[in-house]
Amino acid sequence: MIIHKSFKHGWFYHYRIHDPKTQKLCCNGLSSINEYLHHVIDHCPNEYFEKGPRSSQLRMKFDVGMKQIDGHEVSELARKGLEFSKFNTAHTNVQMFMLQNDNKTISIEVPIWLLESEIPHYHDLLSSKDALTGHIDALRIEDGNVWVWDYKPNAAKEKYAATQIQFYAIMLSQRTGIPIDKFRCGYFDADTAFVFKPLKCDVLKSKLI
Repeated sequence: MIIHKSFKHGWFYHYRIHDPKTQKLCCNGLSSINEYLHHVIDHCPNEYFEKGPRSSQLRMKFDVGMKQIDGHEVSELARKGLEFSKFNTAHTNVQMFMLQNDNKTISIEVPIWLLESEIPHYHDLLSSKDALTGHIDALRIEDGNVWVWDYKPNAAKEKYAATQIQFYAIMLSQRTGIPIDKFRCGYFDADTAFVFKPLKCDVLKSKLI
């Protein structure tokens, strides 16, 4: 039911897919998500993850029109996941609880990347020509949209989480061919979620703050 692959990308990331849930994507116009999630198991360009910028390390801000939602369902999942206590880290407990118990969560620790040629002003934004890489904490499907989520234990104190997840959405959009308009982004803890609609690539530079 759950497919597992460990990637040594600096340290070990435990990528997991809930196969029965991903198979349903073939019926709702998101089949390329299913294809990507399975393709990357054996065809991840691991060399991209050995150097270059990581989305979690980016220190810039964009005006994304953030909304705060207390008591969001992902926060409730996080709370229950923290009580799960089956694994060694809070992150893994939250992620695995979501994957096993939430019918919208289809995959965790999804490896993704972005190349310089794929968006405008890449070098200006990232000060690098190397591939940008990252791993999505939790990927959910809701109302036909692809939700990219990151668990942050103290979400309200985060300064750059929105930038990290903004680029996660761009990377997955590029990898799957699904338009960025079909993506939604968020980060959360057990109390609060912060959500936004990701910016299109061609306006990123003008939205820097």
